[in-house]
Amino acid sequence: MQSLRELYKIGKGPSSSHTMGPERAAQDFFSLCANAAKYRAVLYGSLARTGKGHLTDKAIQDVFAPHEIEVQCDCSKANLLHPNTLEFFAYNKSGELLLKKTYLSVGGGTVCTPEENPKESDSVYPFRNFEEIRHYCNIECCSLDEVVFRFEGNDIKNYLKKIWLTMKETIRTGLQKEGELPGDLHVKRKAPTLSHPVPSEETTEREKRTICSFAFATAEENASGGTIVTAPTCGASGVLPAVLMYLAEKYKLSEDTIISALAVAGIIGNIVKTNASVSGAEAGCQAEIGTATAMAAAAACRVTGYTLEETEYAAEIALEHQLGLTCDPVHGYVQIPCIERNAVAAMRALDSAELAHVLAGTRKISFDLIVKTMYETGKDLSERYRETSEGGLAAQFKIC
Repeated sequence: MQSLRELYKIGKGPSSSHTMGPERAAQDFFSLCANAAKYRAVLYGSLARTGKGHLTDKAIQDVFAPHEIEVQCDCSKANLLHPNTLEFFAYNKSGELLLKKTYLSVGGGTVCTPEENPKESDSVYPFRNFEEIRHYCNIECCSLDEVVFRFEGNDIKNYLKKIWLTMKETIRTGLQKEGELPGDLHVKRKAPTLSHPVPSEETTEREKRTICSFAFATAEENASGGTIVTAPTCGASGVLPAVLMYLAEKYKLSEDTIISALAVAGIIGNIVKTNASVSGAEAGCQAEIGTATAMAAAAACRVTGYTLEETEYAAEIALEHQLGLTCDPVHGYVQIPCIERNAVAAMRALDSAELAHVLAGTRKISFDLIVKTMYETGKDLSERYRETSEGGLAAQFKIC
């Protein structure tokens, strides 16, 4: 498995695979031919169908500025190596092709060429799944966060601290902004409304609304192209920060505890990314929100001191009950149903942790089995429900 630095990335929304990935691909290509006379980019698959709403074209154009680049969308090409495929072309003054390169945006802001396998490159962990990690923890008598610190070194703590500070700043910024999100949907920001106290409400209601306000704040910042942390993606970036911020405020958690919780969540996300996918275009929203919910549930277990068995159970519950979740962003914007989905998932993560704690020892399904099932389910999903905006809510909702 790769470093958590490849899972947690700081960048601009609204999409890790449709904005951050193409941006990184553009940076790589431009570095190879910065003196060309003309540039062209062609988007295929999901990138072609939802690229406009995900600001893919803008992300690419910003990299090449002040040079102009023509961004085209080709929805006709089939049998792609990955649903998020893009090609770059560079020409001289005579119009002759200087360089052509193909990239795959495989999720979480990670890009590769067709010849590369990002799941097997730059591994820092000698494990591939939860079973192997659990075996190591039992032999070494160590916790999941200790596994991270052993194999990544203590410097990873500084990186996770930076991740946490960014998450908190995103929430703070999102809670202060009002008005509409960009785009044709005219979606109003709701985080400030959710954060306002209601005198008559019960404590439980107030706590639920608080965690939802944190999730909305992050997801709305993401939807507006603000700075977020992929956890594991931009579209699911509101779940883990909301859970951690809620628990941090409720229990007055230390920074060290939060860093350990991020490490545990990262292990869970890494397992999914290694053995399945965190790309909505490849496996539906179950790969994004489902993984984020499992990560947040595991983080909650670390904060509350639950056992390794309870942590695996919580992650399994969280992902199992997101199986089949479609990715159907209305008009290609990461707004409907994406923003509300982050808030619902944050609450579900806490419920999963508590359920695992109560039912510890009764588990029949392993986390590894659920990850495998999720991936198989994702491959069986129609392309219409994998970030193409051609099915589900995206097909039914019409702008008046």
